[in-house]
Amino acid sequence: MGRGRVELKRIENKINRQVTFSKRRNGLLKKAYELSVLCDAEIALIIFSSRGKVFEFGNAGVNKTLERYRRCCYNPHDANITDGETQSWYQEVSKLKSKYESLQRSQRHLLGEDLGPLSVKELQRLERQLEVALSQARQRRTQLMLEQIEELRKKECQLGEMNKQLKSKLEAGQGPFTTIQGTWDAGAIVGNNTFSVHPSQSTTMDCEPTTLQIGYHNFVSAEANLPRSSESNFNPGWIL
Repeated sequence: MGRGRVELKRIENKINRQVTFSKRRNGLLKKAYELSVLCDAEIALIIFSSRGKVFEFGNAGVNKTLERYRRCCYNPHDANITDGETQSWYQEVSKLKSKYESLQRSQRHLLGEDLGPLSVKELQRLERQLEVALSQARQRRTQLMLEQIEELRKKECQLGEMNKQLKSKLEAGQGPFTTIQGTWDAGAIVGNNTFSVHPSQSTTMDCEPTTLQIGYHNFVSAEANLPRSSESNFNPGWIL
């Protein structure tokens, strides 16, 4: 009994699809090998799986067969276009190479090297170029120096304004400072205690005091101020 006809559509089951791919891939590679041996044909076979794996077969080499395929598929018109593009690129490369060599020679001449082959006119032209470059460099240096001087002047003005503000604040704060100094010279009163300055001390704030006298007040015990009672219920221990 023969097999039933298989409907050609994508297999939805992932496992069945992978099994079918493996079987048919091996059969296709086997058929390609048999065809190359039986018929002496040059065959190249490339297979990419859904996972990105590559499987290939080539009895003469896959790259060699692909190169042969490219040569057969190109017509003379395409070959002419390719040759024309290659020729234009070659000319462009030649122009860029000659320009690069010319720039290198000019750089060496500006550095004072390889001046022997130059003629008088070429040397004069080189001298003018150096003079122009030197003049531009000096102008640029002068401009930078002027800009730096201007910035320093601005900083000087800012520092002068800050100095004036600090000076005005200092002058405004001298009034309270003088009042505090006079209070210390006359003696500070805190609560009921008076602190006096010894005559040997200087009246200015600059000298440190050598002696500080504090007023002495007689200490009266709180028990002495209590009224004495003639009668007391407390008897000393020696009476008992």
